[in-house]
Amino acid sequence: MKSPTGARFLGRTAIVTGGGSGIGAALTRALVAAGTEVWCADIDLAAAERVVESIARPDKASAVRLDVCDADAVRDLVEAVVAARGRIDFMFNNAGIVIGGRTQLLALEQWNRIIDINLRGVVHGVHAAYPHMIAARGGHIVNTASAAGLMASGLLTSYSATKFAVVGLSNALRSEAAQYGVGVTVVCPSAVETPLLETGKVGDFRGRDFFLGAENSTRAYSPERLAEEVLAAVARGDGVLVVPRRTRIGWFVSRIAPRFIERRLIDFVRRQTSSSSVT
Repeated sequence: MKSPTGARFLGRTAIVTGGGSGIGAALTRALVAAGTEVWCADIDLAAAERVVESIARPDKASAVRLDVCDADAVRDLVEAVVAARGRIDFMFNNAGIVIGGRTQLLALEQWNRIIDINLRGVVHGVHAAYPHMIAARGGHIVNTASAAGLMASGLLTSYSATKFAVVGLSNALRSEAAQYGVGVTVVCPSAVETPLLETGKVGDFRGRDFFLGAENSTRAYSPERLAEEVLAAVARGDGVLVVPRRTRIGWFVSRIAPRFIERRLIDFVRRQTSSSSVT
């Protein structure tokens, strides 16, 4: 893959969490193609190793096991990269899970799990990498959120809660980090073709049907295309990336006509819960 981002990523270092599949795998491949040395981190080491083995330049990527819920482990990985290469240029806090279904069916353990991974996992990455970037007067943090972190929908209460928090964290940090030459980008895509579409079910929730139905689409977004757009957004210094175009339009409408979007979401959720797709 030819990088459209020039020298922004050439000779740099990056950590990608959740790198063993989906968006993280695509980011790992795109970064290596752009000339970055990548630590592909995932709780499933075998998955991360498969991603690294699939890269044309596997010598430019390392597979590591990482549980983003373990703050010490995240810190140790960042410290290892800095010790080995002298700096950490990019921190991609990408690891995440989905739990979907009626809110009354969610167990407290499920709430805790999604908060630990989707929110605290990002906090751990920021806490570990940001001080090194301040010291270097440069670097970029990229947090994967979701369109569900901009426009909330029923049946995704726990997921939306964590993704709204990631958007808020990212936007707040961006205004603070600028004085140190550190960039922050939050990524907010609609449904992407990843294993998450098939997981996180509570009751008879069908993630793929729900996510595609919510955006009136028959096909999820390509993670490879998203990865290219993320790198381009980082190279431009964008604060928020919302894709695809129809999602950007929906986000715009939600800000100028929130009641309109709310009524549409209420109708959509009612149809979902009145069908056999959710019990």
